[in-house]
Amino acid sequence: MLLMATLLDVAQRFRSLHVPGTPLVLPNAWDGASACVVADAGAVAIATTSAGVAWSLGRGDGDHMTRDQALGAIARITAVVDVPVTADIERGYATGPDGVAETVRGVLAAGAVGINLEDTLRPVAEQAERIAAARRAADETGIPLFINARIDTHRLPPGDHTAWLDETLTRARAYAAAGADGIFVLGTPDAETVRALVGSQPLPVNVLAGPGALPVSELAEAGAARISAGSSIAEAAYGLVRRAARELLENGTTTTLEGGFDYATLNALLLAEPAH
Repeated sequence: MLLMATLLDVAQRFRSLHVPGTPLVLPNAWDGASACVVADAGAVAIATTSAGVAWSLGRGDGDHMTRDQALGAIARITAVVDVPVTADIERGYATGPDGVAETVRGVLAAGAVGINLEDTLRPVAEQAERIAAARRAADETGIPLFINARIDTHRLPPGDHTAWLDETLTRARAYAAAGADGIFVLGTPDAETVRALVGSQPLPVNVLAGPGALPVSELAEAGAARISAGSSIAEAAYGLVRRAARELLENGTTTTLEGGFDYATLNALLLAEPAH
């Protein structure tokens, strides 16, 4: 666990990594082992995926974890890596702003320096209150927690891009006023849409990498400041489990497993002690 003085330094460093055009690239992790592998691959920061964490607990995504389960996963990750960690806390594991504030205090106590907080298309003013509560809770500790406001306009009926953009920008501006530090938009936007998001509201823009998305270079050119894998790496990992299991059970072979970590290398990585 990081000391608060050290956590302040980590939080400031994490905040500085959000540069439009030179984005922070985040391969999302879901447990201590995946976090160690991501850090060893060269990631300068790690984001958690709530879906991956939930799946690792045998639960579905979408607020089916308890606050304590989510905070426990965050603490296990921060304990084994030396890079900043930002935590996906879904809707905040709370019904109201006070509960969101309590979750934020728990996130900071667990050693993370950022959060994703999704709006689930709740009324804008209501979500702004939740973001403001998160901001106050973090500021009271003296740690500049990076609040990444996820805007769930991907849930709107498809087809009307103008309405989608208008609603997304309305929410982004309100969340900025409430104390958010960035916005996170799901889906696979084209470069023109990313440019519109970047140029029409004040916060750094986070978009997804993964199947169907533009490559990092094109998203960077469009002005993205943060690019996340979301749940896609966890999905791929569990896809490998399914393919390997089926091959073994149906064919009696294991070719699917070729190219994986060898035991000694992975074990040595997990035995290494983080500097903190």
